[in-house]
Amino acid sequence: MSQPTGAFNQRVVSVLTALSDNVCLSAIRAGMVAVVPLTIIGGLFMVVSYLPLAGWDKRVEPYLNLLQIPVTATFGLLAVFVCFAIGYDFGKRLKQEAIVSASMATLVFLMLQIELKEQTLSMKGLGSAGLFTAILVALVCVRVQKFFTDRNLVIRLPSSVPPVVYESFLSLVPMCFLMVAFWLIRFALGIDINERVQAVFTPLVFALNTLPGILVYAFLVTLLWSVGINGDNTMDAIVAPIFLQYLAANVEAVSQGQPLPYVTALGFFTSFVNVGGTGATIALALIMLNSKDPSFRKVSRISLPTQIFQINEPIFFGFPIVLNPVFMIPYILNALILTAGSYLLMDWGLIQKPFVNVPWTTPPIIGHYLVTGGDWKAAVWGAVSIGIAILVYYPFAKAAERQRLKVVEARE
Repeated sequence: MSQPTGAFNQRVVSVLTALSDNVCLSAIRAGMVAVVPLTIIGGLFMVVSYLPLAGWDKRVEPYLNLLQIPVTATFGLLAVFVCFAIGYDFGKRLKQEAIVSASMATLVFLMLQIELKEQTLSMKGLGSAGLFTAILVALVCVRVQKFFTDRNLVIRLPSSVPPVVYESFLSLVPMCFLMVAFWLIRFALGIDINERVQAVFTPLVFALNTLPGILVYAFLVTLLWSVGINGDNTMDAIVAPIFLQYLAANVEAVSQGQPLPYVTALGFFTSFVNVGGTGATIALALIMLNSKDPSFRKVSRISLPTQIFQINEPIFFGFPIVLNPVFMIPYILNALILTAGSYLLMDWGLIQKPFVNVPWTTPPIIGHYLVTGGDWKAAVWGAVSIGIAILVYYPFAKAAERQRLKVVEARE
């Protein structure tokens, strides 16, 4: 029975690893990561605009429009930056001229956002609403570019021509094809690509903002980590555009003084669930700081400084947690408990929903406070979350410790 099970596990892990390393998904992940600094900058201006201090709203009111300009320049143009970033990274991976790939994809994407009657760009499509279209356009454009290049269906100038001129003519034929093809689809046939693409992803967009949906996501992420696959990276290519879309919608709601529509916006999972690393492993490090087993004690003390900044690989592979049933159970359980607890507290209005993007390496409690725009109740929940995680890990950690000590005693 063990051989078929082992073979099955090996096949599953191989498939999941291949999915994680897929060139398209890797390009999407890279593109989403590339726009993170923009959302952080926009978030900083949001914090200044809406500091939770008595009387601050009146003081800042004369300057509110000025402070909103960087927010619009970042969140309002997210899809444009995503399209360029994915096109660039995908072009590099397919050994194309990356800057040409990015420019071509962005050109096509911007053309799709033109309003036919007014001949102006639709700002709605340039922001979070156009993210999925931006991803699709970037992938299609670079694939078409590679198709033409591989089959030599391009204009090649003599080698004596400067490289910049050479590359620009090399891209002329695929760019012309793409412009005509998307022009026909969008304007001659009247197919709203933004609307069609958004409709395809609507079920997933809806599901990830529900408690069952985000619990399934938390389970998958931690399950993948438990078998040695980076669950966050594997899932990011699928969910990152959705969480970013939620964040942009929350930012817009804050700027208009409306209730925030999304609980699971970007920052929810990294700050409220991955407390001290995926699976809240900072709690495990705290428990084992003074473990009776020297190896557990040493790994915990080495790991704790990194876990303060949400990096938990030392403890994850040092104990290990991967493929270790004793630690896998509380590892997954903590993610589910913190996901459910954080979601319900936000849904009930007891703590603020995320609307500020902060680096994922921001320490727990501080991250809770910043991502909610300065809600002290969120910071308190961050401290409580670590306490909950300690309670969940404790019996399993002590069981593992006793087991390890018995093995050491048997050897002696």
